[in-house]
Amino acid sequence: MERIKEAIAKAKEKQAGGFSERTSTTKKTAHNTEIVEGPIVYNQTRVVDLSLAHLEENRIITLDSEDPNSISFDILRTQVLAKMEANNWRTLAITSPTPACGKTVVAINLALSIAKQTDYTALLVDFDLRRPQVAAYLGLPKENSFAEYLDGKIEFNDALVNPGIPRFVVLPNRRAVKNSTEILTSRRVKSMVADLRDRYEKRICIFDLPPLKATDDAIAFIPQVDCVLMVVASGETKPSEVKDCRRQLQSSNLLGVVLNKSEEVAKTYYY
Repeated sequence: MERIKEAIAKAKEKQAGGFSERTSTTKKTAHNTEIVEGPIVYNQTRVVDLSLAHLEENRIITLDSEDPNSISFDILRTQVLAKMEANNWRTLAITSPTPACGKTVVAINLALSIAKQTDYTALLVDFDLRRPQVAAYLGLPKENSFAEYLDGKIEFNDALVNPGIPRFVVLPNRRAVKNSTEILTSRRVKSMVADLRDRYEKRICIFDLPPLKATDDAIAFIPQVDCVLMVVASGETKPSEVKDCRRQLQSSNLLGVVLNKSEEVAKTYYY
């Protein structure tokens, strides 16, 4: 746990650029997007501190660079970003064939790895509207989530959270939402996704979606994103389910399949 504290402290120190007062600037590109330069100050986004014990308990491990298991997510991050950069993609959906494959844990660890070790900022959006879990895994406050924004109780910026980690923002949800398929394909959400994608050129948006075989939410929303990553559970997901889901995603840019819950452990590392 001490290593995680040190990692967060170092990230904040690097983000602050060595100055006690953190400032940031943006510049417009030819496509009228914004590039973030310098440290980021979250003036319109809530900043909350996470419980490190809660993160460890929920297998959120990429904050600790010395954890051998975090290497897998760093490798995944490098592979994903290489493909996305080559195609100028900035939005990624993460799904699975069935529940309990670990897609949310993969989504959180991947987003943290991107934010912690690259020049990108990472935005993680919980669009598993029927069974949201991102906030619970991270231990975020229960108030002001995406559901309250949909109900018109808060402004959109009030739903965003920075979990005390530089370059990382979460759009959480705390309760199930009715008519989720209709909401995910609504003009309101389409406009929001476009704005999240285009506001900053160096932002990677990751959408945690429901399982493909549990509901039609994911397959309905996926046309709005650039690419997809599918998470399967070793020893649990059936080959026929993987084949079926690949067929469903044949018109999408499927980056690959992540094998989660594997019992095989690498015995040696380069360092």
